[in-house]
Amino acid sequence: MSQAKKTNTHMKTHQFICAIFVVAAASGGTPRTLIAAEKPNIVLLFIDDWAWNGSPVAMDDSLVNSRMPVIQMPNIQRLAREGMKFRNAYASPQCSPSRVCVQTGQSSPRNGFTVYMNDRGQEYYDESKQYADFPVVPCVSDMTLDADAVTIPEALKPLDYVSAHIGKWHMRGDPDDEGYVEHDGDTDNKPGNTLSTFAKDGEQKPRRLPENLIDPKLMFSVTEKAIGFMEHQVKADKPFYLQISHYAMHAGQECLPATREKYADHPLVQAWYEANNKHKDTVRIGDDPAVWLGMADDLDGRIGAVLDRIDALGIADKTYVIMVSDNGYRHEELRLQPGLTQPHHGSKWWIWQGGIRVPMIVRGPGIAAGSTFTGNVVNYDFLPTFVDWAGGDARQLEGIDGVSLAKYMAGEKPDDAFLNRNLYFHYPHYRTSMPHSAVVSGQRKLLHFYDQRDVPMLFDLSGDMGEVHNIAAQEPETHRRLFKDMMTYFESVGARIPKPNPEFDASAYQQDKDYPKRKLWGAFTGSRPLEDDET
Repeated sequence: MSQAKKTNTHMKTHQFICAIFVVAAASGGTPRTLIAAEKPNIVLLFIDDWAWNGSPVAMDDSLVNSRMPVIQMPNIQRLAREGMKFRNAYASPQCSPSRVCVQTGQSSPRNGFTVYMNDRGQEYYDESKQYADFPVVPCVSDMTLDADAVTIPEALKPLDYVSAHIGKWHMRGDPDDEGYVEHDGDTDNKPGNTLSTFAKDGEQKPRRLPENLIDPKLMFSVTEKAIGFMEHQVKADKPFYLQISHYAMHAGQECLPATREKYADHPLVQAWYEANNKHKDTVRIGDDPAVWLGMADDLDGRIGAVLDRIDALGIADKTYVIMVSDNGYRHEELRLQPGLTQPHHGSKWWIWQGGIRVPMIVRGPGIAAGSTFTGNVVNYDFLPTFVDWAGGDARQLEGIDGVSLAKYMAGEKPDDAFLNRNLYFHYPHYRTSMPHSAVVSGQRKLLHFYDQRDVPMLFDLSGDMGEVHNIAAQEPETHRRLFKDMMTYFESVGARIPKPNPEFDASAYQQDKDYPKRKLWGAFTGSRPLEDDET
């Protein structure tokens, strides 16, 4: 750890400790940081690239397409039975920004880490040649966590917690610098693509699952290491925060060969093979729905291993378990069930609901079994929630956007201020998508595409979760209010904003390989058929 980082971390920790003791003294009480027996453990199961409807648990009991057919995940179902489902949980549209939001309690516009890309030494605008003819000049992103941001381990350490981060980091930098005592280093997606290790030098990865594949997506070794950390902390009688950041369900799907066989023989998968002119014994890994289903099944087994060890260690009654995805996604395996269509517009890289709405389930002390929370929550709410669970006072955290969900999980009914708060999302970049931003406020959602600034967009999510009907023309005052809120907030936190490109060449832009998707999923007026998403 650098001396500057050590000094900064010491200052952040010292300030947070002082704040806790001041609050305790003002209330005439004993600082709760000293009462170890009251402290719960916190386990965050962070799943990669997993859609809102990516499990057999229906995120909305009234919608048949809010769950995944065929797939078997009994441990996820167990979590839902024993805990609380969150119908409207949100995250960033891409994995790295989402991870930074979790660690800092800050929205992406505030922390500036809006995408994982190379800034090429630029500080504000991304003036790379590949975008020279595009409609707007996009922005670059921060490349690392801000040095002055208080992370989860730094907030929990003065409350006597020990923290570990096992698995995918993907935020650059050293997790040790953020307060993690055990971790896997500055990992990205590569370690989880274990099939690459089966290819000899100069060869491509196998077309089929190797028979000796025993640790797909590192699920088994990540879980074993995480369990070892839990066992050590229980033996030491120390409360802990454990983040298990799985490489599944990211692209490059892998599973145990035996698990794949289980799904390859399923009637609906067999029907898919026939309809797509594939065969169980020759279909490529990347084309095989049985491998994706098997990956989810194997992941569920590893989640079950963690839950079983929590039970065996005798800490289930004082351990919170949070299961959530890092961003939205669009799993084509939904269509294995004839007649099912996607509930959301868009996918990863987009701020449409398909890119930012995620599955979330929480189990723990004081959380009613089988309950559902329908208010909007977002992943930058985790940090203040964890601080409150740990016996601290989340109100003393400065420079964050999240709010503690602890009292709502304990049964308190949320007020209108919480239900109608603004959640901000910002993606000022090109990828397969294009620069756009959004604010979700209660049941209303505003989207703004920087290449079509004159097209106001507003949606009523209460009856239009597919974002089919643009009601900006019917509710102009609501649009104006939310747009002003968003731009005022962006200015206050120093968010980077794209600018019109004076060199825009429409004909050149239309030749870009991603132009058809941008045309289909860009701004629109009036209504459009959700079925267009299926093409």
